[in-house]
Amino acid sequence: MAPSKKRNVICAKTAEQSGKRAKIDLNTKVNDVLQGKKNANDVFDILEVLESDKEKDVVNAINACSKLFSSLLEKKALFLGKLPTEEEEEALSGGLSAEEKYRLFMRQRYSNCVEMLLEHLDHELYSVKESALCCLMKFAEGEGRHPLEDLDWSEHYSFPRELIQGVVDRLLSKTTDNSMLISRFQEFLEMEDVRYYVMSSIRENVGKVMDKNKGALVPVYQNNVFTLMANISIPSQESGLINFMIKQEVKHDDWKVSKINEHKRAFEKMWLGFLKYKLPSNMYKKILVILHDSILPHMSKPTLMIDFLTAAYEVGGAISLLALNGLFVLIHQHNLDYPDFYKKLYNLLEPSVFHVKYRARFFHLADVFLSSSHLPVYLVAAFAKRLARLALTAPPTALLIVLPFIYNLIRRHPSCRVLMHKPSTQDESVEDPYLMEEEDPAQCRALESSLWEVKTLQNHYHPDVAKAAGSINTPLTGLEDDISEVLEITTYELMERDLKQSRIKTVPLEFETATQLLKGSGDVLGQHFCLD
Repeated sequence: MAPSKKRNVICAKTAEQSGKRAKIDLNTKVNDVLQGKKNANDVFDILEVLESDKEKDVVNAINACSKLFSSLLEKKALFLGKLPTEEEEEALSGGLSAEEKYRLFMRQRYSNCVEMLLEHLDHELYSVKESALCCLMKFAEGEGRHPLEDLDWSEHYSFPRELIQGVVDRLLSKTTDNSMLISRFQEFLEMEDVRYYVMSSIRENVGKVMDKNKGALVPVYQNNVFTLMANISIPSQESGLINFMIKQEVKHDDWKVSKINEHKRAFEKMWLGFLKYKLPSNMYKKILVILHDSILPHMSKPTLMIDFLTAAYEVGGAISLLALNGLFVLIHQHNLDYPDFYKKLYNLLEPSVFHVKYRARFFHLADVFLSSSHLPVYLVAAFAKRLARLALTAPPTALLIVLPFIYNLIRRHPSCRVLMHKPSTQDESVEDPYLMEEEDPAQCRALESSLWEVKTLQNHYHPDVAKAAGSINTPLTGLEDDISEVLEITTYELMERDLKQSRIKTVPLEFETATQLLKGSGDVLGQHFCLD
């Protein structure tokens, strides 16, 4: 038989009352523990609720623990120093006073609570993970202000490094994507001291985990590491280091965490320690996209990234192009000597470059790379000739980019005009001396050739391409063509543009409009013809 409506109402009220009672009991027990040592054992009841299966109970227990142990830390009611082992505790128990035993007991319960909260960072429910994270960071602040170690303040600085290391270890899970939790953690990364020790903790964790896996790919873990590191940014000047979670009582200005160069060094070691291992192919792109804006400016020696960029180039495709962009930044802004740069760019020019989705980005960056007027003539000629050869099989949308690109190269380097107006003799061989298969632009013999491919494209089926190719027949103007307008053009847009071209609707056939059959101006037709 189904339960009656009255019984359902009673059950609902009972459940609601029990939930309220549990909350009241937790708050009561926290107050009891804080008010007198005789109620110290009530802490076990609070920790027991912390292991509940119910989300609401666990969150309430976390809040209760936060209130309880934060108060105990502030009152300095916890044992100071390293916790003794069971054997050491038995040996010490006889010589400890009641107050010292109470402090030791509560310190052990605090350690139990921290361990349970760290485990809750792997909880399946996000609300539990978020509450545990916030509670742990509150404990970190409490430990920093009221250290659990008996420090000599004139020689040491106080910061809960072990607790921060534990939080970082849990955030960098090997099996669970913690992107949301890491996003929540970003709030704490705005504090200078937290950020500094998080960077050190990440470096230590990455070295330990990746060495244990012998450098093999751990995609979920590496994605968590990248997500956490990508949220870290450093002020550009030391005057920006003003937001500290823990203000040291003495010698704060001498603390290495207050030095911008120490932050940059830690940032650099963290990234280099992560990038020296093999990465998932999709992660190379994520890193290279933010490299010049979010990573290189915060490094003390940006040129140390050359090994990573060289390895990224070998991946191929869009990643190779982005790697060259990183190398270009190092060459121009940090005086990196990298003689193979243009050779690598030259070898990226293949037929497939006209059909990939990053085509627009490729030609935009290639235009930037080749914008200098101080490049050697043979190099510019090699790029112009290779693009011209590839243009023979390129689609119209690509040709509308390539042809102005070639013209701009010749405008920047007038010495390359020899490719447009190549004098010929009767004894000259018909064979093109240009070596398409040669990987070194210095050896491809481009200057000995000509841009006959552009002349061929004047017979292209698409009128816009034929018109663009015809520009080579006239002297080029000094003003460069703006290729930004055609970088993103698609075949669909090209067809739509052709179909929407305006057409003349009426064609005039006579000067004066005829008003009747065989009756025009002057009635000339009527004089010689009739309809009878």
